[in-house]
Amino acid sequence: MNLLLILAAFCVGITSAAPTLDCSVDAQWCQWKAKHRRRYGTNEEGWRRAVWEKNKKMIELHNQEYSQGKHGFTMAMNAFGDMTNEEFRQVMNGFRNQKHRKGKVFQEPLFLEVPKSVDWREKGLVTPVKNQGQCGSCWAFSATGALEGQMFQKTGRLVSLSEQNLVDCSRPQGNDGCNGGLMDYAFQYVKENGGLDSEESYPYDAMVNGASYRHSSCAIGKRTLP
Repeated sequence: MNLLLILAAFCVGITSAAPTLDCSVDAQWCQWKAKHRRRYGTNEEGWRRAVWEKNKKMIELHNQEYSQGKHGFTMAMNAFGDMTNEEFRQVMNGFRNQKHRKGKVFQEPLFLEVPKSVDWREKGLVTPVKNQGQCGSCWAFSATGALEGQMFQKTGRLVSLSEQNLVDCSRPQGNDGCNGGLMDYAFQYVKENGGLDSEESYPYDAMVNGASYRHSSCAIGKRTLP
């Protein structure tokens, strides 16, 4: 085949593979990038933009269906708008399921009337929304959220507890910092440690042994949760 024909076919292939972008949302894309401080290389911006547009359309469709009564919640664009579902799960989901758990099975009391739903925010048991950053520490946030609510139930005090304390210190119980873990192991650490630090005394920085890691030993610190 003629060399010019080969080059022409190659260029056509590249053009057809390039994503088709919606120019009408250029301003929104620039605003989103500025808000979340995104900077891309020349070869990355196009497909990140395409992912963002796909997620944007999915959000708009969902909210349209919400207005028709098809869903019970709305959606909105956030800092993860340029990530695919696979990327999000890989980066953010550090949950490690435990197939065989020991313990008793909860038996629901007879004639118990349970409400269909409960908004724990209205009851004061929930701290403001937190951000785990680029760290697979969802397990730590799940654990602190549960403990914060139980602590409020017992003491009447709502204190934000330290995920970083768990990320840094619960490896002996089976967790692996930003590479994943399990809430059960986090609870075991709190039990063996005799408590958990507060967010204020041991702030989160989305890395293992990061800038906030200033304890000479993970067993030493201000234990907010006795």
